[in-house]
Amino acid sequence: MPTPFPGMDPYLERPGLWIEVHTGLISAIQRALTPLVRPRYRVAIERRVYLAVLPPALLGIPDVSILDSHAPYALAGRPAAIGQPVLVQLPQPEEVVERYLTIQETATAEVVTVIELLSPTNKVAPAGREQYERKRRDILTSRTNLVEIDLLRTGEPLPMQAATPSDYRVIVSRAEYRPNADAYLFSVRDPLPDVPIPLRPADPEPLLSLNDALHTLYDEAGFDLAIDYTAPPEPPLSSADTEWAKMLLTRT
Repeated sequence: MPTPFPGMDPYLERPGLWIEVHTGLISAIQRALTPLVRPRYRVAIERRVYLAVLPPALLGIPDVSILDSHAPYALAGRPAAIGQPVLVQLPQPEEVVERYLTIQETATAEVVTVIELLSPTNKVAPAGREQYERKRRDILTSRTNLVEIDLLRTGEPLPMQAATPSDYRVIVSRAEYRPNADAYLFSVRDPLPDVPIPLRPADPEPLLSLNDALHTLYDEAGFDLAIDYTAPPEPPLSSADTEWAKMLLTRT
């Protein structure tokens, strides 16, 4: 069953579901690009791992903890006696695994382009954002191209100048034209753009049909079975977009 939305389905942004969407879309982009760039280039899935304290909302779990009152003084509804401890939980770092794509020159294995699909940890979690911004700066000061895909309305957009606000964005930064970059800005009402993928300057840039990749994934993964379209999406839409989405959903 296809998504009822013309571009990004905002219901896919729910934290507990986005992890699956992210993994599937990374693989879908790899499958779409590989026949367009081979044999001169290879599209590889890479990963980075780090520890970070994540808000429960980013993990898709409620921000409530129910503790086992195992101590005789920690009875429900009764305060502990003065001088007696109560059971608490301290924030624990979670292992964060982030996947991204690289396009490598087959003959040399040199990375020519990095393709990032942002996660909530890149935009909201302080440690995750700091880690990603550091990697982003490293790429932007190198001779490696960067394609940054942000399909999340949560959190502050990554830094860029002279851009109008938008729900979603794709940044294409070609190494030879920095600091200038192309920004594709679009709303929840728009189809996702066809994105040119920079390679070596002398090579033509293949077009990634991001809309086709996402919508095919939605259908193949059966995401409609994981979504309750009678409830509001997370994060919520603006009032105008909420009314637009309601009309859209009543027609499907």
